[in-house]
Amino acid sequence: MKSVIVCSGGPVEEVVDFKQLPLSKEDTIFIGADRGALHLLASGITPDEIIGDFDSLLEDEYRFLEQSVDKMTVLQAEKDETDTHIAILRALTYKPDAVILTAVTGGRLDHYEAVLHDMVRFQMKYPEINFYIRNKQNIIRFLLPGKHQIEQDKHFNYISFFSFGETVKNVYLRGFLYEVTNEDISIGNAKFTSNEVSGRNGTISFTAGICLMIRSSD
Repeated sequence: MKSVIVCSGGPVEEVVDFKQLPLSKEDTIFIGADRGALHLLASGITPDEIIGDFDSLLEDEYRFLEQSVDKMTVLQAEKDETDTHIAILRALTYKPDAVILTAVTGGRLDHYEAVLHDMVRFQMKYPEINFYIRNKQNIIRFLLPGKHQIEQDKHFNYISFFSFGETVKNVYLRGFLYEVTNEDISIGNAKFTSNEVSGRNGTISFTAGICLMIRSSD
């Protein structure tokens, strides 16, 4: 399975522990978005390419990137899309099975909100690709109508479901500590927080709406 990791320029504390990701070197592409390139290099990972306007970098940081990475795309500072959005577009050119974003969950909340809306739009447009947001403590996904298998993960054992933009209809949860039969998840409903898979795996199915799923650890 080919995966593309996009590391953005949020706080370094929000960068995922890459040891948590069962990825093979042959099938994993790393893209640094703006300061995210420095985050990857600090983690011992040389990105396959980096992209951004790099306007927040000091001159010596910029020169360090020029010397460390072979493929560097410099964008104009004034543009309609964020560096992260453009990095995701670049990730799609690798025809991946999964796109994983990290270093986007802390710092500026407007950037985080933009990433959420980017992710749901990309997930709807490319349903064959799994899009994730990850940090050390959380995994975020958007689920589309249908049936989804949720594997048990002892590190991210708490699982919460929320509606995103519209009611999630006819929800069934099976193989969870708290099972659900034909209920809806409406906007503002926090009832479906902190569930757990009870066996090796569980399933969620629903017929309409977009479901925001968050897996968390203490």
